[in-house]
Amino acid sequence: MPYRFIEEEATADIAFEVWEADLALLFRDSADALIKVMIDNPDDIELKESRDIELDNDQLDLLLYNFLEQFIYYKDRDQLLLRPNEVRLQQISDKWQLHTIAMGERIDGVRHHLVVDVKAVTLHDFILENIAGQWRAHVILDI
Repeated sequence: MPYRFIEEEATADIAFEVWEADLALLFRDSADALIKVMIDNPDDIELKESRDIELDNDQLDLLLYNFLEQFIYYKDRDQLLLRPNEVRLQQISDKWQLHTIAMGERIDGVRHHLVVDVKAVTLHDFILENIAGQWRAHVILDI
């Protein structure tokens, strides 16, 4: 598991940290950690529906923030639990671009073991950094 939950950091929120050598994998694993906060059996999400996610931002950390917010948005608006397939990132000039096709299904209260309802990703202590060739993300979720 390339992410870990940090229980002692926030009492009304949930924090997690992701480490990856590859930036695109860090984005994917961050989304998986977010889904794992919402349900305890994310591997049971069937790939019935898809959403094309295309984002851009001149700040890489805000691109990750916007990316994670997309999964909360689809959960709230469409009752969809989505997981990203391959995440593609590229930098063109001073702008980062992201594309992925997220797959999943509508929330099924019988099959999906809901844990908490994530309201938002917070910017408090939100970190995306490269340390000696390893990417690190630190994320706090408002629940």
